[in-house]
Amino acid sequence: MSEFSESLKKYIGMKSETEIACDPVEQGAVRRYAQAIMYEDPIFAKPCANNERYGGPVAPPLFPTHLFRRPLLTEDPIQANAHNPDFDGIVAATSSQGLPNIEPLNGYALLNGGSEIEFFRYALRGETVKLVSTYADIVEKETSKGPIVLVVTESEYRTGTGELLIRTRRTQIRRK
Repeated sequence: MSEFSESLKKYIGMKSETEIACDPVEQGAVRRYAQAIMYEDPIFAKPCANNERYGGPVAPPLFPTHLFRRPLLTEDPIQANAHNPDFDGIVAATSSQGLPNIEPLNGYALLNGGSEIEFFRYALRGETVKLVSTYADIVEKETSKGPIVLVVTESEYRTGTGELLIRTRRTQIRRK
């Protein structure tokens, strides 16, 4: 195992702090999201026979993953870096889901390697959503185009009371 691989191993198992979405699940945001994904199911809009078993109107299945955005009256990282010619638009907090930056990978390109998603239940209106992420695995591989590093991040989205809504497993491909 290379010295580089050893320097990456210390990140495996690191967990983020629990992040609470800046807004609870609310009707207007659910409406805009459902319209954006072009899936305007009545179970998202009002109490009906099809959402009765869930306790009322629900949000689309992946809606909780989009609740984590910049709170009102906080610094906009794009504006803060408007005059920085080296800023590439990647904001560490959003690309790593609250996990620490993997220092040995600074300067490496970031590619999406895919996502796996487990859905457990719909989020209800008014619920708060919490997020915790973990570096599940980091693996160095040799390819025909040179070395790459696969960074696997697992995230759990839970209600304010701790019920599991969604578990994601995302893979980033990092290369020089």
